[in-house]
Amino acid sequence: MWKNQESAYQLRSQNTSPFRALFNLLIPDHAADAFRPPRLSEPGLCDRLVEGLLGGLSRWDAEHFLFIAEHGYVYEHNCAFFPLFPLSLRATAGTVLRPLEGFLCFRSRLLLSAALLNAIFSVLASWVLYELGCVVLQCRRQAFLSAILFCITPANVFMAAAYSESMFALLAFAAMWQLEKGRLWTSTLLFSLTSGVRSNGMINAGFLIYAQTKHFASQLQRGTGVALLLTLGQLPTLAVSVALRCAFILLPFALFQFYAYFWFCSGNVGSEHVVPKPLLQLAVEMGYRLAFLDGKKPSWCSWNYPVVYVYIQDTYWNVGFLRYYEAKQIPNFLLAAPAVLLGSWAAWCYVSSNPWHCLTLGLARRETGNVMAESSAKPTVGFCSPGVFVYVVHSTALLLFGTFCMHIQVLTRFLGSSSPVLYWFLAHLLHTHEPLLQNRDPSTTCAAPHLDEPSLGSPFPAWNRNENPVLRLLKNWRQSTVLTQWILGYTLSYWLLGLALHCNFFPWT
Repeated sequence: MWKNQESAYQLRSQNTSPFRALFNLLIPDHAADAFRPPRLSEPGLCDRLVEGLLGGLSRWDAEHFLFIAEHGYVYEHNCAFFPLFPLSLRATAGTVLRPLEGFLCFRSRLLLSAALLNAIFSVLASWVLYELGCVVLQCRRQAFLSAILFCITPANVFMAAAYSESMFALLAFAAMWQLEKGRLWTSTLLFSLTSGVRSNGMINAGFLIYAQTKHFASQLQRGTGVALLLTLGQLPTLAVSVALRCAFILLPFALFQFYAYFWFCSGNVGSEHVVPKPLLQLAVEMGYRLAFLDGKKPSWCSWNYPVVYVYIQDTYWNVGFLRYYEAKQIPNFLLAAPAVLLGSWAAWCYVSSNPWHCLTLGLARRETGNVMAESSAKPTVGFCSPGVFVYVVHSTALLLFGTFCMHIQVLTRFLGSSSPVLYWFLAHLLHTHEPLLQNRDPSTTCAAPHLDEPSLGSPFPAWNRNENPVLRLLKNWRQSTVLTQWILGYTLSYWLLGLALHCNFFPWT
């Protein structure tokens, strides 16, 4: 079991580096209209070496994160990128990598920090996803397979690049896991941290609301007489508790918006902060707004609720309902089509398997007669089990928002870093429809309800304990089903194309 997990972690941490460096060296960079701030120091030999090996990690939005870590929020549009990941890069470069100061400039140490931290974050995220899957799916085999699939996620390049996806996935999956274990305040803290990494971390408050509501509904349905009245009497306390936890989750987002308001709207910043001349020149050439130049305040400063994030998404990136639905964006819609298909298929599969559970939001108990018999026939383990409901709702909400309100090409990494459903559903499809993964020993099937039984010690007992199931499928490619070939072809082709295109400033998901 542990050796199998080690192979997954090695796959996660080693599957991009050689190819990334090779593609970065062989393919010339595309002249993209992207944020490219000037370097303020002359690079040395070691800096050039780091740039040659890891420069592919600093493309597109990664430039914003590295720039913020080095200079802070100099330009207004930098505020679209939340501070927790850049702060982590700066802290690592200034402490752990401080001994390299004589060999590498600060920017090179930031880039190296991004590579190291994201390798650690993504490895830990795959482990936490496995633990979460064990609790929710009640099936170690599918949980382990989903963790392996996370290692070859179609959004792989963004998990390795200087983006915040790996940190967000780790914190979100860990918060979900802790919530499933009943550790409310630990999960609240972790969910709060996610909203300091990405804006969609705020929607994770829904998990806490649902968990508390489900617990309260269960108590109501079990209570009678005095016990029922006592339960109803707890409602105000419960409401206050949930409200406080949700407020704590939203707090990092609110604090960051307040920081941006003070920085760009208060007029109290300027004399004590000196912007280097190359950055001032870039602002003049590109029309970037700085907080430190005299002039009128941005229009968003006069809003009733001055949220700079909303302003930037609207003004700089034209994000809004159906704004991306243009003929010239058809290639980007095609890139996102597999993620849209899988997300929609997962939702349909779950709803069609659990119509009553979905209609009642998983809050109603079915106790008597034929209804109880029908309920007992429903799957209690795997992807279609009752515990997956809230995750499918969360994933579907992200899918709908991403499809209609965002730049569609980011949907793959948006879903891949925010929800475990994509990996659980792919694992479900492989586990259900791939004969090479079928285990004929009834004592080791997923139907076993207790995860601690010895029969479940190995996720794939019919195979060698040290064998990676995905590698097994690849070795037996011709014997695998068309569905398996499509799944692995999709993940691996996006993995390879992402490395080749993204690392050289070509558009990618």
